[in-house]
Amino acid sequence: MTAAVEVEAPQIVDGLPADEYHADKTSISSTGLRSLLAPGCPAQFKYDRDNPAAPKREFDLGNAVHTLVLSEGHDFKVIDYPDYKKKDAQLQRDAAYAAGKVPLLPKEKKQVDAMADAVRQHPLAGPLFAPGTGVAERSIYWTDAATGVRCRVRPDWLKQMPGLTLCVDIKTTKDANPEAVSRAIRDYSYHQQDAFYTDGIEAAGLAPDGCRFIFVFISKQAPHLITVRELTQQDRDIGRARNERALRMYADCAASDQWPDWTGPVTEIPQIGMPSWDTIRQAEEYL
Repeated sequence: MTAAVEVEAPQIVDGLPADEYHADKTSISSTGLRSLLAPGCPAQFKYDRDNPAAPKREFDLGNAVHTLVLSEGHDFKVIDYPDYKKKDAQLQRDAAYAAGKVPLLPKEKKQVDAMADAVRQHPLAGPLFAPGTGVAERSIYWTDAATGVRCRVRPDWLKQMPGLTLCVDIKTTKDANPEAVSRAIRDYSYHQQDAFYTDGIEAAGLAPDGCRFIFVFISKQAPHLITVRELTQQDRDIGRARNERALRMYADCAASDQWPDWTGPVTEIPQIGMPSWDTIRQAEEYL
């Protein structure tokens, strides 16, 4: 896992299995870059890369919705039990995970069907994901010229039209109201994803007139309301600046094979305080 010595040509791969894409250690993804910066750190990134986590139940609904909307992604298997209390249900669930499938209880299958139908019926999201108008899960590789780091992205849905290219990303969430969406962009650094994906798509020559990134947030709660948004330019610029810092950090760590934690090598114990807003508020009240 080292930064590329020479600037390799961009590469576009269709039909690459998702597991193979995510297991690639010769390039870095948006998720990897985001995990390098606070509150993450290089040491945690390296451990997580070398020790992939087991499938998480919290991602099952999202993966199944992706499959239904995009007609591409994880296969799923319905486990015909009301819950996973019985041993046989647990065995079927574990076998599905082992086979690379998403296990769903009947009530969960009903839920993802309703969510996918909500996307299709939505006046903005529906046309974006219209069958035959885009390509799902296309793997794109390119080399960052400033650092020599090989990068990769895998857009949910890439729509190429005359004079316009759209990268459409679907996200399932507990609450899709615009305020919650705004907080999610901050909490999960989705502004980094926006900038990284558009940069990669443009570097690969797939958007000669520029690429626009569209977020489609869908609530897991009935009636599965949807918020479709495009990021402000300022937040996209911040995301790009964060990516540039993370790429430099990654290149340095890969070159030295040193993956520091949050503190790094110091000789003095650093100070720490409360979050700045709490310090200001309590200083006004008590000092």
